[in-house]
Amino acid sequence: MRRADRLFQIVQLIRGRRLTTAAFLAQRLEVSERTVYRDVADLQHQGVPIEGEAGVGYRLGQGFELPPLMFTADEARALVASVRMAQVWQDPVLARSSQVALGKILSVLPPAARTAAQSMAVYAPPVGLAPEVRATLQILREAAQAQRRVRADYRDASGSSSQRTLRPLGCFYWGAVWTLAAWCETRQAFRSFRLDRMQQVHVLEGAAARFEDEPGRTLADYLRSAAPPGVSARLTQDS
Repeated sequence: MRRADRLFQIVQLIRGRRLTTAAFLAQRLEVSERTVYRDVADLQHQGVPIEGEAGVGYRLGQGFELPPLMFTADEARALVASVRMAQVWQDPVLARSSQVALGKILSVLPPAARTAAQSMAVYAPPVGLAPEVRATLQILREAAQAQRRVRADYRDASGSSSQRTLRPLGCFYWGAVWTLAAWCETRQAFRSFRLDRMQQVHVLEGAAARFEDEPGRTLADYLRSAAPPGVSARLTQDS
């Protein structure tokens, strides 16, 4: 990677996160942390408002914007492939929004690049999620984003049914099924639930429906307790 491209990527990575460590940047860019320190210092000297310091982490000051850049052919193809999969494996709102976003991106590409991207030989046949699972995914995703409790009727692998009050923390796609990571207030513990086994899901109303992050009950805590070694770090790094 050319140094100019690396500097641009550093700004992009810092801009997309609340706090970015040199170790994370070094891993993503496949360079040493010492190189990252030098590059960040150069960007700061050039007037890019990167706040923070070595050993702590970096963030980008408010109000800084980069000029729009053109996507490469491979980047455009990757977007097309991702949207095609999203349309059958995501909830309806995200699927529609990703399609609209892709259209905006393709509209600014040169004709040859746009044609090459649209002819991408990766397809997702419409045999993905059942409509009721897609609807459940949307409810739970939006509830997790809004930090609102839900009440769910759940049937486990043995066929036993139970009603749970949950704090939805995140939805995970496993290639064939989606699961919900949640703090179960009924069991007072972390639990994982398959969306295709949820019979009914209701978002609770009123002030009591809201929940705040509490130590020991957050998504990061869930990942530390449940994810295999190495997976938790990768998931939290990309958040």
